[in-house]
Amino acid sequence: MNPAQDNAALPVKLIAVVFIPFASGFFLSILLRYVNAVIARDIAADFSLSPSDLGLLTSVYFLVFAAFQIPLGVLLDRFGPRRVLATLLLFAAAGGLAFGLARDVTELALGRALLGLGVSGCLMGAIKGFTIWFPLSRLATLNGWILAIGALGAMAATAPVEAIAGAAGWRMVFYVLAACAAAISALIFFVVPERPLPGAGETWSRQFAEIGAILRSVFFWRVALALIVVHGAYQALQGLWLAPWLIDVGGLTRPQVANTLLASSIAYGVGSVVFGILADRMANRLLAFKVGMALAVLAFFAIAAGVREWAPLVLMVYGFGACAAALPYAILTQHFPRELTGRVITASNIFMFLASFGVQWGVGVLLRLWPAVDGRYPAEGYAVAFGIVGAMQLAVLLWLLPMKEPKR
Repeated sequence: MNPAQDNAALPVKLIAVVFIPFASGFFLSILLRYVNAVIARDIAADFSLSPSDLGLLTSVYFLVFAAFQIPLGVLLDRFGPRRVLATLLLFAAAGGLAFGLARDVTELALGRALLGLGVSGCLMGAIKGFTIWFPLSRLATLNGWILAIGALGAMAATAPVEAIAGAAGWRMVFYVLAACAAAISALIFFVVPERPLPGAGETWSRQFAEIGAILRSVFFWRVALALIVVHGAYQALQGLWLAPWLIDVGGLTRPQVANTLLASSIAYGVGSVVFGILADRMANRLLAFKVGMALAVLAFFAIAAGVREWAPLVLMVYGFGACAAALPYAILTQHFPRELTGRVITASNIFMFLASFGVQWGVGVLLRLWPAVDGRYPAEGYAVAFGIVGAMQLAVLLWLLPMKEPKR
């Protein structure tokens, strides 16, 4: 049976040897993306970092991640996700070790950069693998599943990381993560099977030239911009600034913050499965995407307005809606040739992670315009910073909403 032609089957064997290894890598990548949120104050205290310093250090992950997306897409389409991801995760292992051993800010930045490079292909490689081994009609479901696994990684980056850091220090967290990266690299290399790649044999110049055709597509930009801005902002804020906001504006304690972020991550995971299954059952995947983006933007404006009493619930709605960002990958891959899937999804990813870098750093820069009192920044500073981010999200949402599902 050829799974690429079977519109219904998701064989158990393929779930075991394709989905689970790739999902393990994505779990780790999300954990690493958000791990600094809970331990940010410990790192800032040990290295005397300002908010902008902390934002820049944490966002280095996004900058390197984004910078590698274009070559990543070519490599995935040329060599396949198994070999590419197994190699990259060894860089993540080195990055975790370097971050844990760091003695100054430069070494911290180097470790964070290696982590970003090492996990830069975990989701894109998984989606590329799904397009090779599974029917495209089930891609939204599979993407929803893997984002749910990623949500577990975000959960692990909250209360569990707090427990390890409290017991053994933040450095031990990164030693453990380095060992996990090496183990998952081996799992992918030795367990995931090979399969002939669509478009095999194309020259390097042609592969890079075809990226231009993707970027000239108006359809690509109308779908991708909502992913870039809305989800880019979500992962930047969930990864760093929502935790200080909950403390400074919401008045929560550190354990309460960890639990609130955990609840938000659970909502993200639930939404990933719900939107993925709905999108594959609906004739119009674009509609499900619009609904999710609208929920996320509305919830974020409530956050920017400084909601306090309902902050945990609003963050859960924010996470639930933001997870619909998985749908553009399924929407885009169905409207471009299969041999371009690696480059299509990484083309959108590069801008999403550049947006995350800009938001994570920019919020820190804006907060410095207000004096901190007892280490806390005023609600006005967060309102201005978050308000600017919210306005950008609203703009791309308004461009997306009138769009109709084109014929495939």
